[in-house]
Amino acid sequence: MQRRQFLSLSATLPLAFHLRKALAGPLQSNSPRFLLVFLRGAYDCNSLLVPTHSDFYYQARPTIAIARPGEANGALALNGQWGLHPALQGSLLPLFEQKQACFVPFAGSNDLSRSHFETQDSIELGQPLEGRSSDPSGFLNRLAQVLQKDSRSHVQTLPMAFTAQLPLSLRGSAQVANMALTSGRFATTDGKRSQLISSMYQGTSLDAAVREGFATQSAVQRSIQEEMDKAGRDAISAKGFSLVAQRMALLMREQYDLGFVDVGGWDTHVNQGGASGNLANRLTDLSQGLATFAQTMEPEAWRHTVVAVISEFGRTFRENGNKGTDHGHGTVYWFLGGGLSAQAGGNVLGEQQEVSEKTLFQNRDYPVLNEYRAVLGGLFGRMYGLSRQQLQQVFPAAAPGKLQLV
Repeated sequence: MQRRQFLSLSATLPLAFHLRKALAGPLQSNSPRFLLVFLRGAYDCNSLLVPTHSDFYYQARPTIAIARPGEANGALALNGQWGLHPALQGSLLPLFEQKQACFVPFAGSNDLSRSHFETQDSIELGQPLEGRSSDPSGFLNRLAQVLQKDSRSHVQTLPMAFTAQLPLSLRGSAQVANMALTSGRFATTDGKRSQLISSMYQGTSLDAAVREGFATQSAVQRSIQEEMDKAGRDAISAKGFSLVAQRMALLMREQYDLGFVDVGGWDTHVNQGGASGNLANRLTDLSQGLATFAQTMEPEAWRHTVVAVISEFGRTFRENGNKGTDHGHGTVYWFLGGGLSAQAGGNVLGEQQEVSEKTLFQNRDYPVLNEYRAVLGGLFGRMYGLSRQQLQQVFPAAAPGKLQLV
């Protein structure tokens, strides 16, 4: 990238951060970089990482299940137990096959509220559920503080939130720049079909009943849509993410080594779809954005970059009566990077169990077997060479996990 291109791209950033960057100099290609992608609204992990070995999966999802590998529109086989959503064949699957992507199922927080806002905040704070401290800082800000205070670290630690508002995870005493590179929302469907049906009964004895029925249906749909929109907290859409991924990568390749972006639109209570449809479209946009990000980082910087894709919780294993899914518990985390370890790259990692009706948590959800603070704490420890004491500052009272992601 030419210097002129970068100056044009970053011209709207606050002056204070231009001065900080000028003092720090350009980021070295071998500096560790971490990007957290937060999927607000709780995406359906069972459509992304498909438990193709489970007969119960297909019984529980008669209309939205992803077919087994080898069948029409079937999952992309990753191993004998798991498959990937077919919409990701040209984007995420190549990274997995190149051992630059992996998945950790049965992951998440032990928070049982099933509230989008409460669980999002809980995760971003990164504190234990029992005995929370009064420290209002987020775990990424505390990570930046630890790295900035570590005299042995050569990490510049210039954090950047690609959001209009500074996320809770990056709030704290460490200075953080933030700027939304774009914004976007999903359009709702119109009422042309209901108007057409209503016109068929106009002037009949059923006219008023039909119109009242559609009005009630419309009110319920608006209420559900409002709930799903609020769950995203004005985060960028998956389509928006795919459009700005290259800009994010340029900034993280050249200047910022700790990043955050949130992507909304994952609260799929209604008409979720299967191999095609609403969720498939969002997964397509998201995965294409991630592939673009990886390519734009270029090989040397990508080799020192880790992207973590998480969500506040999963969704119910069984589909609901609206051909969607409701708020759940355990989910699947994604990790991408050119420097994933040989044990991690191209694998499905972490503690796992059989996917069956008898193993569901509270007879509805995936359990959490890989707690998020342990997973991320273990990653940070290996990425940055942090001591146990330093990790305790990032995630108080958490034991770092043993997944060798890098």
